Amino acid sequence: MADTPEIPYEEARDELISVVQRLEVGGTSLDESLALWERGELLAKVCQQWLDGARSRLAAAAGQDAESDET
Repeated sequence: MADTPEIPYEEARDELISVVQRLEVGGTSLDESLALWERGELLAKVCQQWLDGARSRLAAAAGQDAESDET
């Protein structure tokens, strides 16, 4: 995967869950809430990159399987 994010999927997912929980609980200042939101957006993009990469790899593998079935 050429565009592999620096942070592993599981770490990004776990941190995203933590960020969402902190935002749901509340009690943070506006600045802190905005910083958490921005971090959450970044983490969500990282997770999506990982999932898109996995989907591409699965599609490529399925395509190879289909090609080998035809021969």
